[in-house]
Amino acid sequence: MSVPEDEERLLPLAQRWPRASKFLLSGCAATVAELATFPLDLIKTRLQMQGEAALARLGDSARESAPYRGMVRTALGIIQEEGFLKLWQGVTPAIYRHIVYSGGRMVTYEHLREVVFGKSEDKHYPLWKSVIGGMMAGVVGQFLANPTDLVKVQMQMEGKRKLEGKPLRFRGVHHAFAKILSEGGIRGLWAGWVPNIQRAALVNMGDLTTYDTVKHYLVLNTPLEDNIMTHGLSSLCSGLVASILATPADVIKSRIMNQPRDKQGRGLLYKSSTDCLIQAVQGEGFMSLYKGFLPSWLRMTPWSLVFWLTYEKIREMSGVSPF
Repeated sequence: MSVPEDEERLLPLAQRWPRASKFLLSGCAATVAELATFPLDLIKTRLQMQGEAALARLGDSARESAPYRGMVRTALGIIQEEGFLKLWQGVTPAIYRHIVYSGGRMVTYEHLREVVFGKSEDKHYPLWKSVIGGMMAGVVGQFLANPTDLVKVQMQMEGKRKLEGKPLRFRGVHHAFAKILSEGGIRGLWAGWVPNIQRAALVNMGDLTTYDTVKHYLVLNTPLEDNIMTHGLSSLCSGLVASILATPADVIKSRIMNQPRDKQGRGLLYKSSTDCLIQAVQGEGFMSLYKGFLPSWLRMTPWSLVFWLTYEKIREMSGVSPF
């Protein structure tokens, strides 16, 4: 039954436009989490680029000498050689990305859970439905956000290029978008989208699925209620699972996005995500797929904690039902 127009105007915005409200609320929560944990993302990206075997094909001069070896030395090196604030280099496109990505994935997941798949009468949501919903939500959110993710990854490497004596590619975020668009066209903005959505599917299978499953298990099967303790425990579990599942895809994604390209926008190092995977394993060993795992885990766990606590709280303050 439709609500009369006069009554609809009196409803809170969250009830009048529920999907738009959830999109904006998740974007706000993601912005807080991104600002708090971004330096670890930068360190992770730098570590993932170290010792890239495929660079040897461009000649000895193109292969880096890898001045950094571990997470702590990488962080100290960035602070000493580039400056403390460079730990947030690339944070602007990262925030753009998470507003689109988090908004898209949260709205998609809840729509699938509530409308497409539906919960059982006892509020139980089967794990297999949660897995499919999480992966689909990640694919939708990441595909929409790919241009901003591409700019973020490339800008995170600008400080390192300067130290290596290479010319900087971008003057800022908007120049980066314009340059990528002029060199590769619209298609260039979606460079690396395949490994990107593969990673996003794994991340959200770990994050959304784990959080939703653990939270509702605790609420339905333990004395814990739907409160900050339950949200915190669920988010800690989701951050760990997401890191384990996503790190290999994240390494492949970062390398494909950061590789040099020809005038047609085609990569010079890798033909596809599969080719990048094979070259990494053959040239650097299987564990190269877990380069940057420690900062990735240390970043994803607090990111998940901050995001979910903030998201649940602002939903409550805005009159939106708990996730």
